[in-house]
Amino acid sequence: MKLKITVLLFALLPLIAVNAQKPIVLSEDSIQIGRSYIPSLSVTIPEADFDVVLKGWINEIESGTKSKVVNENGEMSIFGARIRKIDAGDINVYSKLVSLDSMLQLFASFEVRKDEYIESATGNPAFVSAQEFMKEFAKNKYIDVASSQADAEEKKLKDLQKELSSLESEKSRMQKNIQSNNSRISSENESIILQNNELNTVNAAIAEQNRMFITMEEGLAKDELEKQIKELEKRKKRAEMNLKKADKKIDKADTSIDQATGDIPRNERMQEKVKEQIAAQDAVYQRYAEKLKKIRAY
Repeated sequence: MKLKITVLLFALLPLIAVNAQKPIVLSEDSIQIGRSYIPSLSVTIPEADFDVVLKGWINEIESGTKSKVVNENGEMSIFGARIRKIDAGDINVYSKLVSLDSMLQLFASFEVRKDEYIESATGNPAFVSAQEFMKEFAKNKYIDVASSQADAEEKKLKDLQKELSSLESEKSRMQKNIQSNNSRISSENESIILQNNELNTVNAAIAEQNRMFITMEEGLAKDELEKQIKELEKRKKRAEMNLKKADKKIDKADTSIDQATGDIPRNERMQEKVKEQIAAQDAVYQRYAEKLKKIRAY
């Protein structure tokens, strides 16, 4: 048996996502306890997990009292519950949680005295408070669901933003690498000019010293000239070695520049792709954030 008094807490808005906000429906209903039907309220909780809601509900009605919920075949009862949001005295609560398609339905009956239940027909002022209590519980559980969904989508968005930031940093490093290598090439080219000048000077000096060495008679002067020629040969080897080092550095810099020059366009294409993904994911996140905002406003 179900009474016909129903309160629609909020309308289902046009779907903007697969998991758009769904209505919470609060109804004056009845619940079967044993073989009897007693007056109750029922409320739907969209998208929520059964075990999470069941645990939350038990904690809610056990709060403030030493009494414990007894659960027999899905029918819950607690005697002497202290729910000050509903009534100043101790009340008995009979409840049941049922799984429906994409939502749960919570039934709860509040007994203030033996066989006297909170319902609209008796004019008990606690009826409105009981409605608000059920509504608030359902809303909070739906907020938990929507908050988790929004958090998950926000994390995806942040991960993409981090990926874009990483690509931007990588491009910046490659650009700096190109600048650094161009500076290195310029510096090494200057070094090559200096070393070639040194080599020309040394070669000319060696040729002149050798010409003189051949014509000189044996003695201290010739021995001293021979030492000078050896020093010139050392200078020549150092210049030749420095030229080889400069050439290797230039080749290495050129290779690095070529690599970066090829990688930058690929990096830019990846950035554009990630930016598109960010735009799409931001739209998804905004829908879930808006969903959460609307649920909080119910």
